[in-house]
Amino acid sequence: MPFTIDDLKVSPGSKLDLSERDPSATPSFDGDKKAGQARLEELNSRLEELQDLLWAEQKHRVLFVIQAMDAGGKDGTIRHVFDGVNPSGVKVASFKKPSSKELARDYLWRAHAQVPANGELTIFNRSHYEDVLAVRVLELVPEKQWKRRYKHIVDFEQMLVDEGTTIIKIFLHISKDEQKERLQARLDEPDKNWKFEIGDLESRSHWDAYQEAFEDAISKTSTDDSPWYVIPANRKWYRNIAISEILIQTLESLDMKFPEAADGLDQVVID
Repeated sequence: MPFTIDDLKVSPGSKLDLSERDPSATPSFDGDKKAGQARLEELNSRLEELQDLLWAEQKHRVLFVIQAMDAGGKDGTIRHVFDGVNPSGVKVASFKKPSSKELARDYLWRAHAQVPANGELTIFNRSHYEDVLAVRVLELVPEKQWKRRYKHIVDFEQMLVDEGTTIIKIFLHISKDEQKERLQARLDEPDKNWKFEIGDLESRSHWDAYQEAFEDAISKTSTDDSPWYVIPANRKWYRNIAISEILIQTLESLDMKFPEAADGLDQVVID
């Protein structure tokens, strides 16, 4: 049965309720982890082909936005889903705490500076959405200010789409218990200690507030041209399959073609 990515999409105008979405579910995939890993190898190969085509054609731009709670699997997703792609045409932009230079400008400035050019696939590891997520939960700006940013973001993304960018937005949905296990593993396993940050515990203490912030942000900014997908992400192997399917089906819809060869190549002789 074909993988149905619409099952994971947040319909424009709908109200997302994360409590109604099982983070351990595996929609559109009936196999187990072993079957999932085999399927991912096939998907990796297909994604490599499509990304080569994207880079060669130099016509389309693809922006892949990934958001999650701490320990949600953003880095792991990038590592496994994009394994083997051509680094010439793929870049990752990570959005940490804003610098003084960034704070001196509008909040979308640093995001706009990183959007893809023709032929590129750019991954936003966190993104401009932090300005309606962390900023809201931690009360870094007044409510009136962050509330009006939803419209800014919708308009910003629509402008990118109108100018030739395809946008895919992913939320990795994990349970609070799963986050606890992953954070504990960072403490228990020496080779993961470097990933543990005390600040993650503070964010965890705001779990419910972050869930509400994600629900509002996704509900208010999922559009036909710039949709959000909520990925059940407790099972990492399923997470990787689902995201690969979304990427591949989206890239295939662009109907890309390799550029025409230069005239006279059939007469070229290399001594």
